[in-house]
Amino acid sequence: MNEKKRFTFSISENPLPLYIESMGYNPQELDFKRPEGYPYYHWLQTVRGEGVIELQGQTFPLPVGKGILLTPYTPHAYYSDHDSDVRWETYYITFTGAAIDPILNALDMNYSAFYEETDKISFSYQMEKMLGKLENNDTPHHIAHEISADLYQFLVRLKKYGQMNDKLSILQSYEKIRFVVEWLEQVYPQDIGLLEISEKAQVSSQHLNSMFHDTFGISPYSFLVQLRIREAKRILITNPELSLKEIAKQVGFNGLSHFVSTFKKREGMTPTTYRNLH
Repeated sequence: MNEKKRFTFSISENPLPLYIESMGYNPQELDFKRPEGYPYYHWLQTVRGEGVIELQGQTFPLPVGKGILLTPYTPHAYYSDHDSDVRWETYYITFTGAAIDPILNALDMNYSAFYEETDKISFSYQMEKMLGKLENNDTPHHIAHEISADLYQFLVRLKKYGQMNDKLSILQSYEKIRFVVEWLEQVYPQDIGLLEISEKAQVSSQHLNSMFHDTFGISPYSFLVQLRIREAKRILITNPELSLKEIAKQVGFNGLSHFVSTFKKREGMTPTTYRNLH
């Protein structure tokens, strides 16, 4: 298997208790550095080769048969061994839902951790089963409920049969601003800045800056921009008919030129180039 696969689902179109935001296979995983983490739960596993995960100031290998479950907004980075002749192939799922926290709390899995396959569970088999259903359906969104059920079964089997190694506790600093981050997730398209964020957090702008730097290593406004860029990237790919001006307005930028310049500074390319590459 050497063809990249990716399926994405709109959160607004799938108000399920537990649902997948994205799922796929990468024949050559890219390098990622996410100082603000990812906004949803993220499962990443190695199919071939080996990756390296940086988390909480430590470095961990991710060889074949091993996966990591990351909680939302956990700062991390991962990359392949660039000197290796073997490509780092991966499967991944990002997921969320109104019931995800109660489900993972009940399973005692609501924390970042590494898991290894055992003779009773094959991570790749579970992923291939779900990807196969999506590939064989002309309208993957129509089986979102079925895939959601498969994801739940995978989590239960992961808890029951997977061998958990390193348990990585949620950063206490994140817990202090979790409600602000969740609020920003909802209101990022609006015309807000540091003042509005500080008022929501009920702390001074200086203290808010310190809290965000302690957690993510960036300012609250930079975090807000990251949310806007992340959503813009999704729309660029999933809605090719939308103009850049429409996308800029939809995600909260004050004008096209501001959107393009910010996107290029953050991503190293223009929105048009990003869209064409994907």
